[in-house]
Amino acid sequence: MKPLKPDQLRRMTTQELEQELEKLRNELYRLRVQQAVRQIKDTAALRITRRNIARLQTILNEKRRQAEQK
Repeated sequence: MKPLKPDQLRRMTTQELEQELEKLRNELYRLRVQQAVRQIKDTAALRITRRNIARLQTILNEKRRQAEQK
């Protein structure tokens, strides 16, 4: 899994961002289960997924604040 680019995320609509966020949260859950049963091979994927979720939430909050100001 690769880190998502902020400029790429800013071009997405709010609905697309929310769908991507849901997908990443499911992926994080799956990775945590794998870690719990000691089957995870790429431990860095947990960190990357968490940071991608944070990026998405930041962009979503930016978009929501902009919408409130207008």
